Amino acid sequence: MSPIFDFLFGQYADYETTSVVLEIIAVVFGLLSVWFSKQNNIWVYPSGMISTAIFVYLLAKWGLLGDLMINAYYFAMSVYGWYIWTRKVDAKHVTPITRTTLTEHKWSALIFIITLIFVFCVYTYFDKWNSWTAYVDTVTTAIFFVGMWLMAKRKIENWIYWIVGDIISVPLYFHKGFTFTSFQYIIFTILAIYGFIAWKKYLNNNPVIV
Repeated sequence: MSPIFDFLFGQYADYETTSVVLEIIAVVFGLLSVWFSKQNNIWVYPSGMISTAIFVYLLAKWGLLGDLMINAYYFAMSVYGWYIWTRKVDAKHVTPITRTTLTEHKWSALIFIITLIFVFCVYTYFDKWNSWTAYVDTVTTAIFFVGMWLMAKRKIENWIYWIVGDIISVPLYFHKGFTFTSFQYIIFTILAIYGFIAWKKYLNNNPVIV
């Protein structure tokens, strides 16, 4: 085994094969979900739900509460997003891509603050403030909660939250020992940048007055 391979994947030596396989499957469906989101395709939600359901199981098994809450929230918001994306605003059109309004920015800030408080309380109750990663988890959870809410509402600014959260998550998951998930977030970051560009191009060509 080469030093590089051992550095990247050595932590999996003590993992159950089933857990490793499930993580890879969850990563694949997670990547598909972001790709479908970039394409403005409704399949973002069923593929994302498969990924998050697997991650909820794995994270519960590994005792990672912050990450578990993020994925459980993703699953719930996927149901909501699936409805919003298919809901018709008139006889011919479904909910369009739009920019975030001032009111929605205020709601985003409120969701961010409430999430910080909620995660702080959960981590305090379960005595999880035992590593610097817990503090980073608190922030990334709040970032992703807002990003998922804005994506469900088909707001272009959702990509900005995803990009920031994904960049933070790359070294975070690698430090936690989940190399495949860390690689997933590298690709997530790239896809999120392309997603923002694609949605911006679509919005410029199809302006919507809110």
